[in-house]
Amino acid sequence: MIALACVVGVPLYYIVVNTLKTQEEMARSPLGLPSQLFLDNYRQIFETVPLGRSFVNTLLVTVASILVMLFIGSTAAYAMAMRASRFNRFFGALLLLGFIVPGQSTLIPLYRMLVDVELVDTLRGLVIIYTGGAIFCYFLIQGYISRLPFEIIEAARIDGAGPFQIYWLIVLPLIRPILATVGVFQTMWIWNDFITPSVFLSSPEKSTLVLQVYRSVGEFSTDWPGFMTMSVLVLVPMVVFFVLTQRHIVDGLLAGSVKS
Repeated sequence: MIALACVVGVPLYYIVVNTLKTQEEMARSPLGLPSQLFLDNYRQIFETVPLGRSFVNTLLVTVASILVMLFIGSTAAYAMAMRASRFNRFFGALLLLGFIVPGQSTLIPLYRMLVDVELVDTLRGLVIIYTGGAIFCYFLIQGYISRLPFEIIEAARIDGAGPFQIYWLIVLPLIRPILATVGVFQTMWIWNDFITPSVFLSSPEKSTLVLQVYRSVGEFSTDWPGFMTMSVLVLVPMVVFFVLTQRHIVDGLLAGSVKS
């Protein structure tokens, strides 16, 4: 594992160390340590690239999409678990088609649909597209809910609690571990996604962070230290986020693996 970690770490080292070099020094010694601490790449990026606006755009799209996905996925999983029937298998098989069909093959139909409702080049349209990830949330949450002690739910029904009261007051607190796990997975997907915003966003003021990295590559020449500096700045929030939330991934999956 240490050897594999070193192999995976080499590209990260290559990117980080070259953000502290000039383009000439990078060309001479791409893997060597910088001869001096050169921070002009970071200063230039902060002065010329609207990182603050792109960060806010990415954050808004990510947070809104995650909240909608978790709500739709958890309520759908709750409804299917509460009303077991033959239709559940058909519904599950239908949703599996969402994983079989490549997302790239649906880009043109999605684009035409968003044009019709005037949501192309808007952050709202991007959120609507990402909401399709609720299918992934549904499958993980549905497996978790099926392992909950249904005696508590039956007791709440006997006491007169309605379906939404049971979901909000009983089921939702019990499924928080898997919600955190799914939220971490989907956050990393949306934050690092390139193809969706590149297709549906065209205005520079609505760019996400990943689009800013792409636009730092010139048509005829590229400032590679500047490009790598942009890449590092985009990666830092996700690295911090993953370090702070990685325990929730394991806790959520393990908590759902054993019936309470």
